[in-house]
Order: sequence, then structure tokens, then C-alpha cells
Amino acid sequence: MLTERSARIATARKLTRRSGRDDAGAFLAEGRQAVSEALAEAQDDPGAVLELFVTEAAAAAHRDLLAAARVPVHVATDRAVASLSETVTPQGLVAVCALRDVPAETLVTDPPRLAVALAELADPGNAGTVLRTADACGARTVVFGAGSADPYNGKVVRSSAGSLFHVDVVRSAPLAELVPQVQAAGMTVLAADGGGEVALDAAAHDGLLAAPVLWLFGNEARGLDPALAALADARVRIPMRGRAESLNLSVAASICLYATQLAP
Repeated sequence: MLTERSARIATARKLTRRSGRDDAGAFLAEGRQAVSEALAEAQDDPGAVLELFVTEAAAAAHRDLLAAARVPVHVATDRAVASLSETVTPQGLVAVCALRDVPAETLVTDPPRLAVALAELADPGNAGTVLRTADACGARTVVFGAGSADPYNGKVVRSSAGSLFHVDVVRSAPLAELVPQVQAAGMTVLAADGGGEVALDAAAHDGLLAAPVLWLFGNEARGLDPALAALADARVRIPMRGRAESLNLSVAASICLYATQLAP
């Protein structure tokens, strides 16, 4: 049984840091939901999951999942597996997965029906929630612009509830360069902006939400950089009838993406 001092555990523990993930080309996915989705991905891509770490209790609780795994499964002590976790109550089940980045150029060479770009979005919980919402609304690609949270951060992976394995991920993209390129490829770029000149319902009525669409969402506190927002085909606001000054970024993204999936 592996302990927290085992070399294999020590190597995996480096993946809790971004530098370690980048160096190894791998990240950690914790808990049954994330591990299940990772193993499902591995059915089509055998290199998607590299190995699993599990406690004795978790091995007993997830026999069905582990029995179907086609990767090495290592039983480790509770402390060893907990050292790979960033949660208060670890679930005792962690997968080491290969990074899933795709080049930003894929949006230009093969524009998706719906894509999302995050500009300096800082909060990992928001990032994971947007990933999950994008997946639910049929987006194929989520772009994490330069300065945004790392999509392979443990909290992002947990918050995405497995959706990280359902969408293409682009990391550290220079959005100011990418936006004109995807526009030239035929995508409509919409900037979510509380002060936008176009209301979301009007955008739907006028056909702005018709595919293919790339939504830009900015920083939780500062919103989108004005220079980046100016590159969009339109700056779109969500009409609010009440007295709230603004919406949480992930909530605003959910409304915009849901409205877009209803468009023809």
C-alpha cells in the first residue's frame, strides 16, 4: 500500500500546482463524478487517464468503477490520497489525467456552433461553473484567455462536475488576436457587458445569437477590458427589471448561453 512518502504519491502531489501540471502534462481529477467522466473519455482516448489512486474504503465503495478501469489502480493510505486532494473532506478517489488542451487555431479552422472565451476570469469556482454551463448549453469549446484561472486547478475541475471532459479547452489564448481571426472565419463575437448597447432579448430577435457564436466574458470585478469588448460584433447586456446592480458572472454566462442555445 502506498503512503504519503511513496515516490508515486510524491510525483502526483506535484500536480496540485500549476507548474507541476504544466511540466508533467497532467492534472488531478477527484471524486466519483470526475473520475467516472475521465474514464468514459478514456474509452475513446486510452491516454486520457494515466493512473488512479484510491483508499481501501473508496475501493470498496466504487468496485464497479474500478473494475471497468483500464489503467493502473494504486491503493494508498487515507493520508496519502488526502495529500492529493484540495477539499476539506476528500472522497478517497483520484485520477491522474492528461491535459486536454487544443490549439486556439481550431476555432478558426473548424468554428464550433457555440464557444465561450473567458478574459481574466479569476475565480476557479466561477470558471468551473461556466465550463459546466457551456457543456449543458452545447458549447464545444471554452477558451481560457491569458490571465484567467487554470482550467486544471482542482477547484475548477470539481466545479465543472465532469464537464471538463466534454468540451475542448484552450488555455492562455491571446484573445485580442483571436477575436478578429474567428470573426474572419465566420463567427459572431458577442461581449457580455452590463453597459452594452444591445439587450439580450433584442440580440435574439435580430439574429445575433444565430450560430456560430463566441461569447466573451470578463473578470468578476472589472468586467471586460474596453479594448477587447470593442472588438466584438456587439456588446450585449442582460435586461434587469429589479434593483440589483449586477449579476454574478457565472449566472450572467448561464443566461447568455441558454438564450443562445435556443436560437436557430
